Amino acid sequence: MPKRPRAARRVLALAAGTALLPLLALPAKAAGPEPRPAPPRTGFERGDGAHWTGEEEERDFLAAVDAAAGDRLTVTTLATTDQGRPLRLAALGPARGDVTVLLVCSQHGDEPAGREACLGTVRNLALTRDPATLRLLARTTVLVVPDANPDGRAAGTRGNAAGIDVNRDHLALRTTEARTLAALLRDRRPDLVLDLHEYGATPRFYDKDLLTLWPRTPAADPRIRAESRRLSDAHVRPAAALAGRTHGVYGVWTDPLTGRPARRVAGDGQERILRNTAALKGAVSLLAETREDPLDPAGERDPALDRRRRVATHLTTVAAVLSYTAERSGPLTAATRPTAPFPGPLHLGGGTDDDPAAPDDTLADPPCGYRLGPAAYARIRDALALHGVTARPAPDGGALVPLDQPGRRLVPLLLDPRAPYALAPAAPAPDC
Repeated sequence: MPKRPRAARRVLALAAGTALLPLLALPAKAAGPEPRPAPPRTGFERGDGAHWTGEEEERDFLAAVDAAAGDRLTVTTLATTDQGRPLRLAALGPARGDVTVLLVCSQHGDEPAGREACLGTVRNLALTRDPATLRLLARTTVLVVPDANPDGRAAGTRGNAAGIDVNRDHLALRTTEARTLAALLRDRRPDLVLDLHEYGATPRFYDKDLLTLWPRTPAADPRIRAESRRLSDAHVRPAAALAGRTHGVYGVWTDPLTGRPARRVAGDGQERILRNTAALKGAVSLLAETREDPLDPAGERDPALDRRRRVATHLTTVAAVLSYTAERSGPLTAATRPTAPFPGPLHLGGGTDDDPAAPDDTLADPPCGYRLGPAAYARIRDALALHGVTARPAPDGGALVPLDQPGRRLVPLLLDPRAPYALAPAAPAPDC
């Protein structure tokens, strides 16, 4: 692994330390004789992992951190779910920094470790006095959605209150949760999106502490895919190894004798998954999955110990993402903010970065846009707006959606009749 600049190593060391002892970065005393008040702690931390943080505990914790942080932190409610629970956003750093990082936590309600890591990260960044971390925050906007599926979390279910998998809804936008994240991607335009999950292990073949995956869809900009994979393989996984965690690629079984990939069981290029959708919208993105099953007999005997391992692993991942951001802000923004639209073919779905899409899934000669009839446009107008896709209304009540716009890679996936998850029937336009 290449040697990191001193400041980036310090950020990684600080955050890795807080992964093991969440209060380590927060000195107990100020420079003078008066002791500092104890920093707020989550319900999970107060119980030393005996239980996950409850809904009211999350509310009170974020309010306490917000009050202690002054103007360094802003906590807002973006929307409320179908059952009336808040979808909160914690924002740190400048309103628009040189780089914007978005952490999306626990999209699946039965995968709680990411939420705990994100709550701890908000506190640690909001109250830190570490000079390197403060320098990072001076130029970096950090956005955290600590609970992206609060109804599912309350019920202990993967899906939301309607039983819909939020992480399969980032194209159709049927759910309040996915619509809220789409608006956040559109309005804040993060350069990097980290999506925190958990997975069930298959011993010997698929049982690492941490599995990561970059956007595999061939529809994404190759520069985005390359930088996302670099984040995974040159930053997050080495950091996991440094912290004593085993690691691998999500969705890939490995032969226990050779350590080589045996077969793929998940982690495809499906564009409606957040890591892929975010990449289509111009963000470097990464999926991080901790193992939710006990790792060893000690974890089986002591569930709290194993819960702490799961949260600590995610905290190490977040630390590595911050280290990457400190080190590679230039290449990151070069990939996420290209200076000119790209020409050439467009993909309609199917295939992955290492398994090319079929010819029928590729638009070798794309149209200049798509025409929507009045009924179709009325039905999907709001979804197009949430995606940040521009439509030109027509006199008949329909609309033309041109490809000559920043969402060029996304538009065919939403509108082409051959796209697997098209929102509405649309006709390729012969002229625009």
